[in-house]
Amino acid sequence: MEINHLLMFKRKKVLITIILSLIILSGIVSRPILLALSDYLSKTNRVKANILLVEGWLPPYAIEMAYEEFKKDSYDHVITTGIRISGYFQVSMNGYLIFYTSGLLKGTDTTEVHNIEINAYSELNGKDGAHFSVFVNDSMVNDFLADKKKKLYEITLKEKSAKIDSVLIQFDNDIFDEYGDRNLYVKEIILNNAIHIPYQYNSVYDIGVLDGKRRLENNFNSHAELARNALLSLGIDSSLILAIPGKRVRINRTLSSALAFSDWLKTTKIEVKGINIVTSGTHAKRTLMTYNKILNKKYEIGIISLPDYKEHSSRKYKVFKTLRETIGLVYYWLILIPY
Repeated sequence: MEINHLLMFKRKKVLITIILSLIILSGIVSRPILLALSDYLSKTNRVKANILLVEGWLPPYAIEMAYEEFKKDSYDHVITTGIRISGYFQVSMNGYLIFYTSGLLKGTDTTEVHNIEINAYSELNGKDGAHFSVFVNDSMVNDFLADKKKKLYEITLKEKSAKIDSVLIQFDNDIFDEYGDRNLYVKEIILNNAIHIPYQYNSVYDIGVLDGKRRLENNFNSHAELARNALLSLGIDSSLILAIPGKRVRINRTLSSALAFSDWLKTTKIEVKGINIVTSGTHAKRTLMTYNKILNKKYEIGIISLPDYKEHSSRKYKVFKTLRETIGLVYYWLILIPY
């Protein structure tokens, strides 16, 4: 079954890429048509609602904007959605990913040679790659410019085992420009080629400065829980935020999230008077269509399309994203027919 899903995912990506390439090369879509399409797909339409639903894959700046939306309106609850995830943690803003290692190595008073490896990669490559420094306890031991290829970054140091309490990875060159969004991805650290410490349930992420004020606990296994943690760090009461993870899938992730939310609605005792969904850019139309279809229009649903800053920084990205979402809208219209 997993192989079939993977093949379907690859076929869909290849098909969309071919179609987009043909459209772009042929010049079928003029600039006025493109702008009109983008506006149509990105339209915001709020309704009177007591539930704010936040799509969990949104970047940190969008989560902060969702927080501001919650504060200024009279919402009773925030629902975060998103599929279950595993693999690499996205360090999407400058900050510190902290692994606590105390007690994992046999404590001795003898100075020994230790090997530390960081399993990581960068979203961008070459000189545009993500730069990170590695600290053991409070001392910087090395720094790296990450490649787009997943690899192990190795450090050797002499230290007493009992003295190694933490390993910090500082990402320090975040940028967003016409070449893309520079992010660092970290899966795990490996001590002495034997002790694997994955980021999940073994690390925290301090956004910006190392002071614990904007700290995310990496105790999650879904985008829904990640977004909930981010909103908690901004100050929303934990009793007002619910994370509803969707089934882990390679394709149709918006559909998976909508189905999970629909299942939750069947069992919750919370009175739902209306729902505003927070999403980003041209994805808005597809999100609204999906939730209206899955919920069978039982609820009044609004959509809040936050700015997609990638579209503002790169015309090429805007063209690709608008056309991709247009094709995605048609694709979703077809797969939603049975629901």
